[in-house]
Amino acid sequence: MMKWVDFEAIKHRVPMTAVLEHYRIQGLKRSGKAHLRGRCPLHGGEGWETFHIDTREQVFHCFSCRAGGSVLDLVIAIEGCGLRQAAEQISSWGDVPGSGAQPWPHTVKPTVTKKIEPIPQLGFHLRGIDARHRYLSTRGIQESTAIEFGIGFYSGPGLMQHRLVIPIEDEAGRLVGYCGRSLDGSDPRYKFPPRFPKSRLLFNLHRAAAARQSDVIVVEGFFDCLKIYQAGYPSVVALMGSSLYESQCRLLVGRFRHIRLMLDGNPAGQRAVSVIAPILAARCPTDVIELADGTQPDQLTDEALTQLLGRKEASRIQ
Repeated sequence: MMKWVDFEAIKHRVPMTAVLEHYRIQGLKRSGKAHLRGRCPLHGGEGWETFHIDTREQVFHCFSCRAGGSVLDLVIAIEGCGLRQAAEQISSWGDVPGSGAQPWPHTVKPTVTKKIEPIPQLGFHLRGIDARHRYLSTRGIQESTAIEFGIGFYSGPGLMQHRLVIPIEDEAGRLVGYCGRSLDGSDPRYKFPPRFPKSRLLFNLHRAAAARQSDVIVVEGFFDCLKIYQAGYPSVVALMGSSLYESQCRLLVGRFRHIRLMLDGNPAGQRAVSVIAPILAARCPTDVIELADGTQPDQLTDEALTQLLGRKEASRIQ
């Protein structure tokens, strides 16, 4: 009989610093009381401050390779293993709280809930955004879609200069930030403002909620979301990565009765499905829409998307 593992307890009790110490990850510098940053230990890369750890929230994120999540997600990325294997690896360590002779608890002990401040609305809009930039057409994005979402090339001054800018709104449709997509191969490929609370947001949530449909399609990236939206499926949101955070999970299950998970058909996407699908299925009926190996939703034609999304026999996660 397979041994029962409490994944939530592991995520809450094992500090990120224990993972860093176990794998001898060095070179991260402290930034404030609860933040570490430095070069990403997963992909290396050229950016020396792309990898961030929040030791208070117990999450990590790389702004270059887009990896992120909990202590379990970090071990999964390092080891190249599955969720259970990562949990068993951590449980076998003798130098972390709750491991060794002490079993993981079957429930997470209640903690004092701190007040979560609302994400502040951005006090300005970028001007002179070119929604007709040729890059958009090469990605299959229609000009009308780009205009509706406010996406385009920005040549003005500031953090997003010479990038394709993507406005990000909260669940109420308030502008809270921009993401800048590199078009010249510069690092990072997707740039967010410093300390941007991406883990508390879902791209396009306010439009998806306004569609008043019981189900929602969940994808990884901005362009996946845009292509599905313009194909006639307005109830679609993007994680802005391949990790699902607790705040994002609450946003989904609080607004929709049925979730359709459609992540990339590559190894990273498949690993993400193995982690995310059970978490969602424990709270809400969840289907997985599988793509061919190496395929991303934004690479599909409208006809192919209709064939996939119109089917009712996507595999149900129990």
